[in-house]
Amino acid sequence: MALFKMEQTMRWYGPNDPVSLRDIRQAGATGIVTALHHIPNGDIWSREEILLRKKTIEDAGLNWSVVESVPVHERIKTRSGNFQELVANYQQTIRNLASEGIFTVCYNFMPILDWTRTDLELELPNGSKALFYEKKAVQAFDLFILKRPAALEEYTPKEIEEVRQYYEALSPEKKQLIIDNILKGLPGSEIGYTMEEFREMLSTYEGIDASKLQEHLRLFLDAIVPVAEEAGVYMTIHPDDPPFSLYGLPRVVSTAADARRIIRDNPSPNNGLCFCTGSYGVRPDNDLPAMVAEFGDHINFIHLRSTKRDEAGNFFEDNHLEGDVPMVAVIDEILKIQEKRGKSIPMRPDHGHQMLDDLGKKTNPGYSAIGRLKGLAEIRGVEQALLYSKTK
Repeated sequence: MALFKMEQTMRWYGPNDPVSLRDIRQAGATGIVTALHHIPNGDIWSREEILLRKKTIEDAGLNWSVVESVPVHERIKTRSGNFQELVANYQQTIRNLASEGIFTVCYNFMPILDWTRTDLELELPNGSKALFYEKKAVQAFDLFILKRPAALEEYTPKEIEEVRQYYEALSPEKKQLIIDNILKGLPGSEIGYTMEEFREMLSTYEGIDASKLQEHLRLFLDAIVPVAEEAGVYMTIHPDDPPFSLYGLPRVVSTAADARRIIRDNPSPNNGLCFCTGSYGVRPDNDLPAMVAEFGDHINFIHLRSTKRDEAGNFFEDNHLEGDVPMVAVIDEILKIQEKRGKSIPMRPDHGHQMLDDLGKKTNPGYSAIGRLKGLAEIRGVEQALLYSKTK
């Protein structure tokens, strides 16, 4: 019986990343997950730029395994302005990546904001730091900083009063920190906004509900999947993070039903999922091992991390083998899928605590070296134990 290990990768933000390619190689990863972040959203990635990044990675003894991400321009999501030209640019970028031997492309379809956290340095009992999402901080931003008119109709009077008390108790520094963390963009989000720019972007989604955004995603994939098939590229859509609506914006990649719809609407092996246990795991109604079993034929990339949620709607990034994600069961299902498909799937330990020597360094939130090294080691141990059990 052939046993397939997950391909071990780490995300790298390019030459300015505080974590070097040498660091990643020493951690034991063989693959790199990166993107050409310096190219504006919507522009074509030229073969020359792709080749330059690929050579840098290969010169360090590693492989460029996954692109994360080729951003989907907001005008594609709203189907406005020159969106058809932007779709054509996206198609050409896929062709150019394939021409240079890169065949797995991650993307997301989250409106305006990419992943959202309200505190990037939550101190844990052991002194390490984690990423944290606080529901009341997001609500306070919505009601009393952004002052989105429709927000008053979306919260109950009790919620509004509780959030008002929370907001009024915040220091000016804490208020500014919430604004910065929400608007400036976290690693990989590509774009940050001023308050006025954010309000203007929100207006572009007027009249676009979840049903309409689902249709726009389907139409985008109608145009992209045939190109991916021709080029041999596997598309992988990342789930919403967090997997629920923010600021009245729809979310359409949050549940098993969403994944089922995306695959049904474009049932090609080249139309796939990035299975992020941290994003899907924030929702208690997502059964992660069952989702891997159901969608395994379309899982082309894996993010392994764990979050811990509470009844108030908050969550933080927990240790990889703790929190609400049944990590051992998830990895076991992944190994079954790999055996069935006869191939390894690229995986990266997603996020990690800032800890040890990294506490004194400037690092990308969630992407310090030592925390991810710890996560990779734990995942590697679980995988090895499960593979060993299958030989008995």
